[in-house]
Amino acid sequence: MKYLKTGLIEYGFWLYMLACIAWLLLRLASATIPVGFILIAPILPAIALISTRASLAEKILGTPDVRKFWRFEAGFAILLSIVMAWVIVEVRPLAFFTQVSNTGSILSGIFRPNTAKMVPMLAALVETIYLALMATVLAIPFAFVLSFFAAKNLMFESIPGKIAYIVIRTISTIFRSIEAIVWAIIFVVWVGIGPFAGMLALWIHSISSLIKLYSEQIENIDPGPVEAIKATGASTLQVWRYAVAPQILAPYLAFTIYRWDINVRMATIVGFVGGGGIGLALYQEQQMLAWRNVGLIMWLVALVVWIMDMFSGYIREKLISN
Repeated sequence: MKYLKTGLIEYGFWLYMLACIAWLLLRLASATIPVGFILIAPILPAIALISTRASLAEKILGTPDVRKFWRFEAGFAILLSIVMAWVIVEVRPLAFFTQVSNTGSILSGIFRPNTAKMVPMLAALVETIYLALMATVLAIPFAFVLSFFAAKNLMFESIPGKIAYIVIRTISTIFRSIEAIVWAIIFVVWVGIGPFAGMLALWIHSISSLIKLYSEQIENIDPGPVEAIKATGASTLQVWRYAVAPQILAPYLAFTIYRWDINVRMATIVGFVGGGGIGLALYQEQQMLAWRNVGLIMWLVALVVWIMDMFSGYIREKLISN
């Protein structure tokens, strides 16, 4: 089984590198490599390296006494990936330095904000802060309860526990992988344009993100108290209440405050698709090319994010240290 796993990893590694080379040849030189060759060719280097105990797969799996050739293999893959990224992203340093004049009006507006719009923009900013706060507060109870079922050390002792772990982890991963702006588009259609749609988008994303943070904290707790409580014949809920909860409350509070900090920043983005708050105002001003108003919004957002960052960092430090 171990040899099969090693072979599959090494084959996949070389398949990736050959596919990258084929794509670069097609993109840069209009040269094509047959698909069959791409699928079959990686078998040879994989077999050769595994047989000589010099493969990267063996190093990854912790095989002892692996020859150092794996370093060249890994280095070449990293270099190839960087070249692929450079070509795909179409990096153009010359355009970056020579076309800066196109942003003259934007930069002028940013550094000369229109303070006459201060009051309505502050109102939109307050809406953003409370939008993020409500999304965070409503996400806490759901994430708190579900995080226990998403912790491997608590759920892998029985078949139903394993099923619950896999289901909750999978759903939370899927929901977390969908960006908040996509959720905002869905909820804008569902409940209409406004801060409620933005709050729902951040709420969904916050639950899935906090489940991951909370459950990983549970998986890192000291197992001693858990075993001691179990030895007394305590039920599962009693174990969670008296052995797990006391060890995780302070980190949970720290993670929650950090999530509120993130939601304030994300609330600006969801506003672009009708999620309310100052993001919606930013989108409207940008569409009208009112760069001085855009500059005012950017400075206000930066100020609030800075204050939130300092505040949340201080609170997290105190909670974790205590």
